[in-house]
Amino acid sequence: MGMAVGQKSGGRSRRRGKRHALVSEINVTPFVDVMLVLLIIFMVAAPLLTVGVPIDLPESRAGALNSETTPITVSVNADGQVYLQETEIAIDDIVPTLEAVATTGYDERIYVRADGAANYAMVMRVLGRINGAGYRNVGLVTLPEDS
Repeated sequence: MGMAVGQKSGGRSRRRGKRHALVSEINVTPFVDVMLVLLIIFMVAAPLLTVGVPIDLPESRAGALNSETTPITVSVNADGQVYLQETEIAIDDIVPTLEAVATTGYDERIYVRADGAANYAMVMRVLGRINGAGYRNVGLVTLPEDS
């Protein structure tokens, strides 16, 4: 009565074959699935991250302005209400609020968005206050014109 080689006294084999080998490869399929879901979420959410004041912008053939930092946005809707970012403010409070918000002083980039049906005089009053306070880096936001 002899003992087989490779067996313990309990009679069970501890042989390691291919089906019991450790897997040392990274399974990237779940990672790719998660990344594709995140991509879809950001593609859907990105258009919703624009300034929340609903304005019907006029069209223009002017080129886009390049900006490395997030600009301050002043909006004028069709009813003549003035908004700084998404907060409604009185026209007399534009300059003090801009001075409090502007991080680079009078070099701060300010975008003025005005509804196409907004009163021209109100838009000019807003631009006049911003310019009169010393801000010179002001841009008007429009939509690209269809050719």
